[in-house]
Amino acid sequence: MRRLIINADDLGLTSGVNRAIMEGHQQGLITSATLMANTQAFDEAIALAKKTPTLAIGCHVVLVDGIPVTAPARIPSLLGRDGSRFRGKLAEFAPAPSKLDPAQVEEETAAQIRKIQASGVKVSHLDSHKHSHVFPAVTAPVLRAARACGIAAIRNPFEPAAFGLLKHRPALWKRYFQVRTLHLLASRFRRQVEAAGLRTTDGTIGIVATGSLDQDLFESLIGNLPQGTWEFVCHPGYNDAQLQGAGTRLLESRVRELEILTSPRSRTLLERCGIELISYRDLR
Repeated sequence: MRRLIINADDLGLTSGVNRAIMEGHQQGLITSATLMANTQAFDEAIALAKKTPTLAIGCHVVLVDGIPVTAPARIPSLLGRDGSRFRGKLAEFAPAPSKLDPAQVEEETAAQIRKIQASGVKVSHLDSHKHSHVFPAVTAPVLRAARACGIAAIRNPFEPAAFGLLKHRPALWKRYFQVRTLHLLASRFRRQVEAAGLRTTDGTIGIVATGSLDQDLFESLIGNLPQGTWEFVCHPGYNDAQLQGAGTRLLESRVRELEILTSPRSRTLLERCGIELISYRDLR
């Protein structure tokens, strides 16, 4: 049996991203989305989520490249040099986990979850911006916050072998090896999740292809999906002025992803492969 969650990250980033995610759910294959708790289009995203009860909504925990929900004075170990924002890039964050105060990570994560919950949206799962919860020092306090907030599931941010991906896009070798290096942490991650009593998938696909996804790559990933329950991570959106001012590297790629995820050809592929679409609410 092969089951697949298709999760759209960055809900709340901009109005165009919000609109694309809702279209990708209502007219396409998206089954879940994760909401950023401190972004310019947060209130709009909440309103849309309430109108779309069939879409499972999670929290896209932001610990890098964003503004905290908690007062900066309470979480200094999480912040960059200006003392008001998180570190700007994962390359700055990656050496930092040993310097992070776990209690501050837990506090900020819980604050983001509770902000969404306080708006009246039920939070079904967690993942993190730039997959920062991949690091064990971050995983543990994030899991504690999830338990405290009644969250049942979390993304397994480890991608399996390339599925022939690199045959289609040799330029992705560098990103592939960066992602695969993190697999040294995979076993420990699963032990941490199991000990915390949360659920997760067998892994996540689409991470290496982020920013480069096209129909051929999508079909390669889906056609080679192993047995089990997996998540496909996507970032649909509209490349408008608001997105161009949001500081994301993913611009035109978001438009391509929306086209793929709403294409009848993509739905037919899933049906032909016998892959069952589920959401994080269905994860057992």
